[in-house]
Amino acid sequence: MAADLVEGELNIDGLRRTFGVRPPRRQHAPLVLVLHGNQGPSATERLMYDWTSFARHADEWGIGVVYPDGWEGCWADGRGVTTADEAGVDDVAFLRAVIDWCAAQFDTQDDRAVVTGISNGAFMSHRMALEAGDRVAVFAAVAGGLPEALTGIRPGHAVSAMLINGDADPVVPITGGYSRHLGPNGESRGGTRGLADSARYWRELDGCTGPGESVTTDRSTRTTVSQGVGGTVVSEWTVFGGGHTWPGTPVPEPWAGSPGSAVSLEFDAAEQIWRFAEPLLVSADARKL
Repeated sequence: MAADLVEGELNIDGLRRTFGVRPPRRQHAPLVLVLHGNQGPSATERLMYDWTSFARHADEWGIGVVYPDGWEGCWADGRGVTTADEAGVDDVAFLRAVIDWCAAQFDTQDDRAVVTGISNGAFMSHRMALEAGDRVAVFAAVAGGLPEALTGIRPGHAVSAMLINGDADPVVPITGGYSRHLGPNGESRGGTRGLADSARYWRELDGCTGPGESVTTDRSTRTTVSQGVGGTVVSEWTVFGGGHTWPGTPVPEPWAGSPGSAVSLEFDAAEQIWRFAEPLLVSADARKL
């Protein structure tokens, strides 16, 4: 375990929930929650600590970083296909409680957290933005579009969104699709929207009216639309040739060479997420819908 992490524990609905915190070095610091993908019940390591650069930049950026542990290695992201979803685990309550715990322990900001994650963690980031906008000001979903099951939610707050998907991702296609976990009769389940449709949804929800700005390089294209409620912004990034990976960091050794392991090193997703989020950490009151 990383030496700079403080271990935390909460009881949520009778379940023991755990997390690690890289505490901020100043008071009233922003808080970033980093959510792992579906690692399965045998997971014992905080993968996202090593796979992302948030902890390495924490002092430079003046942030606290949290690495929560999903129930049985996964998140109840609303698609209805994970162990946590099927068990009725309330991960929104858990992550809200983590934000409040950090505010009490380390004086971090409690109404403008940043939530980010990959895959199952990305789907959960969408859910937190929809159901906990009074706590979350910005979310960033890497390799995970908006779950269709969540589209009926009417949130009370606008939340800025940064959405990143590789166009060669075989696990979560950039055009959207269904979970690999089929129903009892072989039916498709857990539908999610593609990158473009997810970004469109968030632009409409946030009321973004800006003209939009696009930047294209040899390895990616990015479109950003601003002027949403409370100054919210929605940015969608297509990574050319990118797989089911976190841009800027090679995949963990056990996954190297597996389908979907292609990773772009053009940019560090953690750095770009923080650069996007920092000016958008607006109070919940200013983001009310």
